[in-house]
Amino acid sequence: MTDLSVLVPSYRRPDDLRRCLEALCCQYLAPVQVIVVARDVDKSSHLVAQAFAERLPLEIVKVNEPGVVHALNTGLPSVKAEIVAITDDDAAPHSDWLARIAAHFEADSRIGGVGGRDWVHTPDGTVVDGQRRMVGRVQWFGRIVGNHHLGVGPAREVDILKGVNMSFRRTAMEGLRFDTCLRGMGAQVHNEMGFSLAVKRRGWKLMYDPEVAVDHYPAPRMDFDQRGVFHPDATENAAFNWMWVTQTQLIGGRRWMSRQWQVWVGDASAMGYIHFFRALLRANPLARAKYRAAKRGRELAISLLRVLNSVQKLPELGGKQRVN
Repeated sequence: MTDLSVLVPSYRRPDDLRRCLEALCCQYLAPVQVIVVARDVDKSSHLVAQAFAERLPLEIVKVNEPGVVHALNTGLPSVKAEIVAITDDDAAPHSDWLARIAAHFEADSRIGGVGGRDWVHTPDGTVVDGQRRMVGRVQWFGRIVGNHHLGVGPAREVDILKGVNMSFRRTAMEGLRFDTCLRGMGAQVHNEMGFSLAVKRRGWKLMYDPEVAVDHYPAPRMDFDQRGVFHPDATENAAFNWMWVTQTQLIGGRRWMSRQWQVWVGDASAMGYIHFFRALLRANPLARAKYRAAKRGRELAISLLRVLNSVQKLPELGGKQRVN
């Protein structure tokens, strides 16, 4: 059976981290290594992790900078196994999580990444349920489809994995790092989209299997980017990251179409023209502020990309390695 390491970035969520590590103790296929990456000032998380030292092959990696990108990039060099499974501290992997991940990688040597469903638990105790066949896709006309928390059906190839439930083959991500150009002090949204697309561009397959599951208890973020709450800086950062990732990782017509989609359509949080006009028609009092913040983020990303293009061709991030 394939050996797996587990990587868990954590920051000031000791109760969530305890639940996550308890779930890792109950895996049918035990990990050979569990890496908890925590800020050096986060004493409570260190204490929780240390309490599991006798039950898990635990390593604590300290970081002194904020952001999940820095945490993941700092933790990756410590990975020992051929497969690294990544989850968040506010998730509890199902007991067969690692065993199912390993089975996929063993079944097909062309698979570079595996992810699955995150069952979202709301504060009132209910579980978000639903059924979506389309998951983790970048459609030809530029729209990004997530739905990882609602996916049903058989395992299938996708374009994007979700950060709370994703795993990668070391050889597939050799030399790759999560993009440090992404903006934000905490979540740095869309970081997993960039990494997934970089692995896929190398010719590896990314698989989504709803049976590869974690329970997800979305916890408050430790910055101004709070779920469901508008903050202009958070919206600007998210729009920047979306534009930056797609324009550096997609190629040809898909890159152009994604840019047009974001400018003309966007989504409810990073509004393009169409979402903005819809919000105006519904008398949304935040419509103008949301649109302006998203527009600033997109324009900043495009400006920086133009500067990059003026000195060199857009880099082939992740290279062009193909899998036989």
